[in-house]
Amino acid sequence: MFNNIGWPKIPLGLRIFLLYFLFVGFCTYIVMHTVTEEIKPGVRQSMEETLVDMAGLIAVLVAQDVKQGTLATSQYPKLLKDFNQLKPKAMIWGLDKLVSTHRVYITDHNGMVLLDSSGKDLGKDYSQWNDVYLTLRGQYGARSTKLNPADEMSTVMHVAAPIKDGEIIIGVVTVAKANSAMQPFIERSQQRLINWSVVLALLAIFIGALLAWRITRAVNRLTHYALRVTTGEKVTPPAFRIFYEFGNLATVLDVMRQQLEGKNYAERYVQTLTHELKSPLAAIRGASEILQHDLSDSARQRFLSNIEHESIRVQQLVDRMLNLSVVEQQQVIENKQKLNLNALCVEITTGLAARITKKNIKMTLDVGPTLSLKGDRFLLQQALINLLENALDFTPDEGEINLSAQRQNRQLTIRVINQGQPIPSYALDRLCERFYSLPRPNNGRKSTGLGLNFVSEVAQLHDAQLTIANTALGVEAKLVFKHT
Repeated sequence: MFNNIGWPKIPLGLRIFLLYFLFVGFCTYIVMHTVTEEIKPGVRQSMEETLVDMAGLIAVLVAQDVKQGTLATSQYPKLLKDFNQLKPKAMIWGLDKLVSTHRVYITDHNGMVLLDSSGKDLGKDYSQWNDVYLTLRGQYGARSTKLNPADEMSTVMHVAAPIKDGEIIIGVVTVAKANSAMQPFIERSQQRLINWSVVLALLAIFIGALLAWRITRAVNRLTHYALRVTTGEKVTPPAFRIFYEFGNLATVLDVMRQQLEGKNYAERYVQTLTHELKSPLAAIRGASEILQHDLSDSARQRFLSNIEHESIRVQQLVDRMLNLSVVEQQQVIENKQKLNLNALCVEITTGLAARITKKNIKMTLDVGPTLSLKGDRFLLQQALINLLENALDFTPDEGEINLSAQRQNRQLTIRVINQGQPIPSYALDRLCERFYSLPRPNNGRKSTGLGLNFVSEVAQLHDAQLTIANTALGVEAKLVFKHT
């Protein structure tokens, strides 16, 4: 029902990355916006706390002079003037502080300015300002006033502390500082926060992209494995070090595949073997029925020979089917051993010496004494025997068979060349099919058709390839091992 919906086919990894990217981007924006908005009030709160302490300290120092009315003639006017002209030349968190940005003024119990570090508002009535007004009434006095109503950055923070005579408030000390003095620190903190947020966001996006790529790669490996299995290749399930769940899934799929293949293989095996056994068993039965009648000695001998031949054929068919079933069920060679190829070929040709001598075949062996090959000894031996036996079947008496091997880079090639008749073009592509066989030149009979199929399966297990072709020297069967 949903197959007709035109949804875009976006790869899984890209979908994961896009969702991750949107999530990281949204979180980064929220964090940056929230924190940058909190920096300004946070810095101003710290500045206000410092101004409170400073105002309280001055209030304690000038209390006696305010009480006695000697503030104007005391040392404080000069001290405040010197403080106002102070050149700190300080480096604070990478920012230069070259001038004093504080203003201090002191009022009496009526709010009249007794002392002003800026020297401009001496004698003025400040009782209407919140810092003085609230402090004279025993409350916390503070205000923030714009010097220029149109400029948000012109605000000045004023914090006051009471001057007391015992429990009686006799005046107010106010310490003022322009908020613009703290703006460079605020901007610097905001910029550093933005920079680090961008770096962390990019790092998070990179990690997300890497994660999405690894997940996509894992899924693609599983898909590739499944496709290779469907084509009949013998492959091991992929292993995953990080995403072990994919490895577990691959293992489960492999177990399921083996169980299904085992069931199907058993059915095909029984059907194929039954079909192929019909012909020799029918021949044996027919010959045995005829032998129950009176026959001449020559006819009896002919039918007995047929029974013997067909019995051997049944035995070969069963043996080769059993060997082939083992190879087909085997996925990989777990314990490869290093074999001396020359010694193996000498052993094989020695075992076939009787047939070679009977047909007066010239056997040429051209395999270097140091050539080696890693693999299963039994399977490779049986495969080479099958190739040589096949060559013997099609080579005329007094003909020649050449068995050679050579290595080029990491590739090893084994060739078996016989001087038999060229293979018909229609048969070249079918020689490795199960039960496909050509008539033998000497008697016109066919073999089981399992030998070359067995060699092809062994080659596939060893990551090799079997090819058979007509050449100028004769019929060539070639095994090419890619990685040795």
